[in-house]
Amino acid sequence: MKTPLLSRRTLLRGLGTAVALPWLEAMGRFSAYAAETPGRKIPNRLAFLYVPNGKDMPNWTPGAEGRLTDLPPILKALTPMKDDLLVLSGLTADKARPHGDGGGDHARAMAAFLTGAQPRKTDGSDIRAGTSVDQIAAQRIGELTRLPSLEIGGEAGSMAGSCDSGYACVYSSTVSWKSSTQPLPKEVNPKLVFERLFGQPGGPERARRALARKSVLDFIRDDSRALVASSGASDKRKLDEYFTAIREIELRMERAAKMPGLNVPPGVTPPVGQPDNYAEHLRLMCDMLVLAFQADVTRVCTFVFANEGSNKSYPDLGVNEGHHELSHHGRDPEKIRKVRAINEFHVAQLAYLLKRLKGIREGDGTLLDHCMIAYGSGNSDGDRHNHDNLPILLAGRGGGTVATGRHVRVPDETPVTNLWTSLLERMDVRVPLVGDSTGALAALRA
Repeated sequence: MKTPLLSRRTLLRGLGTAVALPWLEAMGRFSAYAAETPGRKIPNRLAFLYVPNGKDMPNWTPGAEGRLTDLPPILKALTPMKDDLLVLSGLTADKARPHGDGGGDHARAMAAFLTGAQPRKTDGSDIRAGTSVDQIAAQRIGELTRLPSLEIGGEAGSMAGSCDSGYACVYSSTVSWKSSTQPLPKEVNPKLVFERLFGQPGGPERARRALARKSVLDFIRDDSRALVASSGASDKRKLDEYFTAIREIELRMERAAKMPGLNVPPGVTPPVGQPDNYAEHLRLMCDMLVLAFQADVTRVCTFVFANEGSNKSYPDLGVNEGHHELSHHGRDPEKIRKVRAINEFHVAQLAYLLKRLKGIREGDGTLLDHCMIAYGSGNSDGDRHNHDNLPILLAGRGGGTVATGRHVRVPDETPVTNLWTSLLERMDVRVPLVGDSTGALAALRA
């Protein structure tokens, strides 16, 4: 008698907990998604990672087009994954330009990055931008997963008030827009992201679990034991790796919660539930993204490392000045050096994420092979506030639909939304255009 296939939507359930599963051989050669897309074994995942204030472009841009060999200084941390990268030069976010609206380049840079729409200049409640590419995807394929999309970040931001030359703060702290008037706030607390991925919403069960200080794995023990017992050797290994990753994240969050507090001014309460160390905070968020994609909890994510115009300092790098302040360097070599150090730090976190994705076997390849991770900024040179020739790279092969290991220069003024349109196609989302897109980007194929 043939053993029935395990459903791709199977959840291990317990008290206030529902843990999705990674892709297993017991789910069959083709996933449920592949039935809708003949010839594809595993679904693609799509993530957009945003960093603020542009880059030190001479040290970001590879020296020549074609095959990636020696990476420039800012990208050096990605050397082990260079064959999984596509660096794109020449893309433009035209709707981040003033077009008569004056100052506010930082607000426009983030608001226009994924929408391709000119944000309305207002610091009131009458905000307007456009539907972002991640939400276009979520609206078409979100019903296939537990969460339509995931919005996370490394720096909190205000959803009200004025932040940049007459633009509402929401524009410079939110990259994801469900509609032209509905921005989606990001979650910056790893604990709450974890609960969203693996906990049932609300109710006394979650409170009881927290009070007992138990792992989510304790509450699915019976289900997981039965599953492991009936699995083949390869699936047993995958399940062990997956459950171990979940537990390691829980332990790291527990350690972070026990760390001594910061010396803060009177009347200011330190944030609870996230590490004081920024690098550890970003890496925990990277781990959340990996788990979300590995378990197919969602196939769409946005991750804002820091808000546009962020003036965060980086004392661990020896950079005590604010990032935004330094980005207006006026060609001062020492300020440029510090900007480059911040740029390298951000890319190191990207390298951590890609290494995690590449280390997870999935089907005939890795989880990274079935991802498209777009990383970049809506500003190019932070000193000039220009929005052409953006620093953009794409990691992952999109299920074999992206030719990586290359630096490609597209014609000047090519809309960055042409790239977004092309990524949607690889998610089997067909839309006429995204924002100011003029069509798909043929450069993704060799």
